[in-house]
Amino acid sequence: MKRGADVASDHHLVIANLKLKLKRNWTGAAPQRNRYDIGCLKDVRKLDEFRVTIRNRYQILQDLMDNDGTVDSSWKVVKESYVTVCNELLSPKKYHHKDWISAETLSKVRVRREKKAAVNSSRTTAERSKAQKEYSKAHKNTKKGIRADKRQIHRWTS
Repeated sequence: MKRGADVASDHHLVIANLKLKLKRNWTGAAPQRNRYDIGCLKDVRKLDEFRVTIRNRYQILQDLMDNDGTVDSSWKVVKESYVTVCNELLSPKKYHHKDWISAETLSKVRVRREKKAAVNSSRTTAERSKAQKEYSKAHKNTKKGIRADKRQIHRWTS
């Protein structure tokens, strides 16, 4: 702070050094790849159906394609055949998120939220300091519960 500068204001001038990390601005988003549930191909009947459909689709597209023989055109034929068959036969892959926070920790989070509301709604400094102490205890308790739940989930997955 520069207290000596007189600029006809009750504010003090501030000097600061800043370091910025600039992120790349992606102009065009890459198209989202469709992911398919290939786990259902463990079933032999489903796998045979998939193979037959791929062969038929590929043969039809191969017959329709001009015989210019470029790698790009061949790749397009193969890719198009696989994509259409996957869209027809395979379902999109579903992502299941594990519930790693216990019900007890969720109740601690709710209590902490209530304590924070009490801090924000307190009018006097005495009320605020008392509410702030209660909130700090609730916050520490919640963090302990969250850490314990995370450790527990890592024990299960390891």
